[in-house]
Amino acid sequence: MAGGAIVALVAAGVTFQSANASDNTEQFSVKTLSATAAGNLASTLRSDLGADEAGAYYDTETKALVVNVVDEVAAKTVREAGGKARVVENSLAELKTARTTLTDKATIPGTSWAVDPVTNRVIVTADRTVKGAELTKLTSVVKGLGGKAELKKSAGEFKPFISGGDAIHSGGGRCSLGFNVVKDGEPHFITAGHCGETGSEWSESAGGAAIGSMVESSFPDNDFALVKYSDGAEHPSEVNLYNGSAQEITQAGEATVGMAVQRSGSTTQLHDGEVTGLDATVNYGNGDIVNGLIQTTVCAEPGDSGGSLFAGDSAIGLTSGGSGDCSSGGETFFQPVTEALSTFGAEIG
Repeated sequence: MAGGAIVALVAAGVTFQSANASDNTEQFSVKTLSATAAGNLASTLRSDLGADEAGAYYDTETKALVVNVVDEVAAKTVREAGGKARVVENSLAELKTARTTLTDKATIPGTSWAVDPVTNRVIVTADRTVKGAELTKLTSVVKGLGGKAELKKSAGEFKPFISGGDAIHSGGGRCSLGFNVVKDGEPHFITAGHCGETGSEWSESAGGAAIGSMVESSFPDNDFALVKYSDGAEHPSEVNLYNGSAQEITQAGEATVGMAVQRSGSTTQLHDGEVTGLDATVNYGNGDIVNGLIQTTVCAEPGDSGGSLFAGDSAIGLTSGGSGDCSSGGETFFQPVTEALSTFGAEIG
């Protein structure tokens, strides 16, 4: 069977300018980097700079890492390392405080928020179900945050893509297999937590023989689950590309804003797009709030839940939910694979 962190939110085709940022080039050379290399450099700089780092993203046109900082001393460190430095107004601590305010005063179904490094603000999104008094309340809270937040509207509706890599079935419906993994030397696979509960059995077809049983499931807050294969089940470490071939998966990787990614799912098969945000919070309603998600431009539909988000041979995420569809487009949220593997004590394989 086949299946399938910089804090930021940014649209494709970014530029380096923003209303509250200054840019100094000096004499340092900006390195040309892959998205993976940019993510590695960002992690190093985040550790080196501490509170002086204010978010970062990968510019796909120039293939450069852009790092927001709060002063020129930190900017010099970024430039010496080969990154593009921008001195911005809001620190990550200030933007985190803005997020806390949103959580305390505007926890409303149909909303999401994440930090946007290009505008150096928290971007708050309200889907089409947010209206009337709730929209008025949300607008007021965002306005009260001044230059730290911005409100946008989505034409779609945020929801988990439940119903249903390859299709997997249980009594609760159809989802998609994420990635095959190994735990304690035994074969397992990971998928979305909202797809089922601990103890549920899963098969390759509706009503078919069980291929495994869900041994751990976490939803909401997180959205991941672990299924242990039954004896004799095949479990290659690859993702179905739905063209007669598969992509081998050899490792788990961290998402980077600007990274080109692909998603494989049993409803809409293979689609591609770009990572637009990390550490996103989304409120699906009914108390189902999930944190720490990857936000992308990749489309998805019901039944794609749990499916693979990947970049080359790296496993990146598990399909959680979003808005829109693969006809009109939309935005989709993914559970980071690295967090799921760490929680389960599993590894890609």
